Amino acid sequence: MATTIATLTQKTDGSLEGIFATIKVNAPIALIPNANKMSDVAPDYRIIHRRTGFEIGAGWYRNSQRTGEEYLSVKLEAPEIGVIFGNVAPAPGGDDSRKVILWNDPDA
Repeated sequence: MATTIATLTQKTDGSLEGIFATIKVNAPIALIPNANKMSDVAPDYRIIHRRTGFEIGAGWYRNSQRTGEEYLSVKLEAPEIGVIFGNVAPAPGGDDSRKVILWNDPDA
């Protein structure tokens, strides 16, 4: 079972804004396209805490080994949560502008 840890809305500039929420954390975040990407290993997105402006993560485009489809893989990191890996996916309901981050349980 996938666990939703963020709800996001896609903006016209390509960024995503929403709330990252776990039992311990409820934080406004933004995924901002990395306009200064200088290499293939640099992130495609920077994840920013919207209240503090601190960078708390990053996102990279990846291709699914099963389907070949492109998706956005993210890594969030903070003292309160440690390191969390997830994927951006369409939100339930069929609205293309709504997205979620699904937690990748390392023990699953």
